[in-house]
Amino acid sequence: MTTGQASEVRRREAVDALRRGTVPRSGLDLLAVGLDRFAAAMDEDLDTVARGGAAFHAVRGEYGSGKTFFTRWLAERAKRRGLATAEIQISETETPLHRLETVYRRLTERLTTATHQPSALRAVVDSWLYTLEEQVMETGEVAEDDEKVLSAEVERLMEQRLADVARTTPAFAAALRGYQHAVTAGDHATAEALIAWLGGQKSVAASARRAAGVRGDLDHFGALGFLQGLLTVLRDCGHPGLLIVLDETETLQRVRGDVREKGLNALRQLLDEIDAGRFPGLFLVMTGTPAFFDGQQGVQRLPPLAQRLATDFGTDARFDSPRAVQLRLLGFDLDRLVELGQRARDLHASVARHPERIGAVVDDGYLRDLASALTGQLGGKVGVAPRLYLRKLVADVLDRVDEFEDFDPRAHYALTVSGTELTESERNAAASADDVELDIP
Repeated sequence: MTTGQASEVRRREAVDALRRGTVPRSGLDLLAVGLDRFAAAMDEDLDTVARGGAAFHAVRGEYGSGKTFFTRWLAERAKRRGLATAEIQISETETPLHRLETVYRRLTERLTTATHQPSALRAVVDSWLYTLEEQVMETGEVAEDDEKVLSAEVERLMEQRLADVARTTPAFAAALRGYQHAVTAGDHATAEALIAWLGGQKSVAASARRAAGVRGDLDHFGALGFLQGLLTVLRDCGHPGLLIVLDETETLQRVRGDVREKGLNALRQLLDEIDAGRFPGLFLVMTGTPAFFDGQQGVQRLPPLAQRLATDFGTDARFDSPRAVQLRLLGFDLDRLVELGQRARDLHASVARHPERIGAVVDDGYLRDLASALTGQLGGKVGVAPRLYLRKLVADVLDRVDEFEDFDPRAHYALTVSGTELTESERNAAASADDVELDIP
């Protein structure tokens, strides 16, 4: 997609994110550098998922190699095909991988579609019930104003659609049935509570659970059944699949040994269930560092999981297969960093008040000088520079060129990197003290 093909709203949102130093939530095709080699294979996987298959990839790369960018770029492509998506940050305290009920809860909290922002769970369930009603009405056997018969027929159709799920996780089907009854009766409090329970939330009112005939809270063993039910609901209301991103799985290396093994085993269980065909329409992607995939404190600690993720990276990286289980992101060199700067400049110019000044003042030579200066302050490690480079370029240079007619970044701007604006990884990579100034010649 070119800059001109994207809406102004998407372009402005992307520029605002770069100004803050974060990965944009949309418009990533406009900034995608080096991802063309993955596009065809990822599109094939998305097509497979949309047809009722399943897919899995592990994305590996050091900090700054673009793992988060890659997964959000993939999520945009998924949404264009109608899939729902959810990005989950694995965390020792907030979202431990060995507690699948917590992972499922985060999934529903972050569930999004092309038309609904997180959490899209209630919108998805309402859309599903509406679809069932439409299908019942299309038979011509039920009068539109006969709410009692219509409700009964919708429930009958619901039971048919959830038959497979109900055999293993009857509570999911029961909660949906209870939600439908609450909506029909106008009992909004019970409906809200049951949606929360379907989303894996804790402390749901006991009265709402009694109304639906369900007990307790979602546990580790029921989480996979709820995921299966969610996929069924998504498919029936027009979303042919779900992309789940488990980001920063390398945090498992920092937890207690027994907890780490439980987390790795939960991941193995997920992969085995995908291979067994339990989750039609699921595309699972996990990200991690090479140390996590190759080290003894990570995947290698559980041989069955290591076997499932094994990928040969002994050949030249140019010949890495984009269909492999593990996908290797190599990060940026100076040329790719400059190319990224060019795309960011053109994107900024497309929403600027004075686009002609942007192109005239911030030429390719300046982009290279800025990239060289910044990477020099980061110990020459280009891989940790993209986030900070884009933030400096947009907020400190391009915005000022657009605002002030006489601003010349070569004459009026000295690149300053402060320790407070660096992440821990960036600080470790920096070769200087907390505050360093370097004038670009």
